[in-house]
Amino acid sequence: MRPVYVTVTGIDVSAPIVVDQYISPANIGMSVQITGTATYVVQHTFDDPFSPTFTPGTAKWFNHPTLSGSADADGNYASPPRAVRLSVSASTGSVRLALIQAGRPGGE
Repeated sequence: MRPVYVTVTGIDVSAPIVVDQYISPANIGMSVQITGTATYVVQHTFDDPFSPTFTPGTAKWFNHPTLSGSADADGNYASPPRAVRLSVSASTGSVRLALIQAGRPGGE
């Protein structure tokens, strides 16, 4: 999977970033960088983003255990969720999420 970068300006939620659940181990590294001031949380879901009934607004989202707050941070997922997003609840600038998943499908 190629690196993915999303930026949220103001108060908003990014589009879901679908990760490759077949890469073993998951090896998902992430960083969050704030320009200005902001409060954010990185979230993940186990709902199927490819389902015809999937709607980001009604999916069940879980907060990352350490990627939240109001300072730059980095973290990872050792086990793959189905999708990841960035949610910004307060901002005078922008927040950038970088997501990199290393490896090959099936751990080859």
